[in-house]
Amino acid sequence: MLRVAPQVIEQKSRNLWVGLASSESEILEAQKLRYRVFADEMGARLNPRTPGVDRDHFDAHCQHLIVRDEAQGRIVGTYRILTPEAARKIGSYYSETEFDLTRLQHLRERLVEVGRSCIDADYRTGAVITLLWSGLSRFMQANGYEYMMGCASIGMADGGHNAANIYESLRERLAPVEYHVFPRTPLPVEALVTEVKAEIPPLLKGYLRAGAQVCGAPAWDPDFNTADLLILLNMARVDSRYAKHFVERQGA
Repeated sequence: MLRVAPQVIEQKSRNLWVGLASSESEILEAQKLRYRVFADEMGARLNPRTPGVDRDHFDAHCQHLIVRDEAQGRIVGTYRILTPEAARKIGSYYSETEFDLTRLQHLRERLVEVGRSCIDADYRTGAVITLLWSGLSRFMQANGYEYMMGCASIGMADGGHNAANIYESLRERLAPVEYHVFPRTPLPVEALVTEVKAEIPPLLKGYLRAGAQVCGAPAWDPDFNTADLLILLNMARVDSRYAKHFVERQGA
């Protein structure tokens, strides 16, 4: 498993620490946090082999970025990272279960996938996601990866109308057609779109502000009951204002 020198990715902000999980117990705690957020809060149908643990066959091949509250001794945020080397070993990226990524084939050796992002309900003030993104940025830089992708999820408690409206609002800002991906289970956007103003989730809004592009139409994930957009971020083109924000935060 690829590792990063601790001083490259670890940092502290007040009582919060960000770095790669270094033990099975830390990974397990992150997976329990994922279950609480995705299943208990959001109602995802996870059908875990171990009760209260969100784990799939990709986890063993991923590295797990965590934010820990050192004063409380608990993990309060996590992302999982799948490198191109690990994706090649397992045979695919997770995103390929939802999208045909053929048009991104030429990026694979430089393309890191991130996912399963979640934050403890008591810590959703912005500091944790900032630390997670700072850790991701340092990971990418330390290992020379150029592109980051992932599924940005939109809840479908309203039946998918907001998801359809979000996609409609972003049509003019999509990635060039040569970077488009194709959902295996498409969301029926035309049937769901309304005149109501789209409400973009904070995580997707953050990706867009950083300079990420949406690579085509949304897929429907029935297990999580979400509409997922495949986002692609070229690290060399991160918005300069956002990059400055990252640097300031990293120095905190």
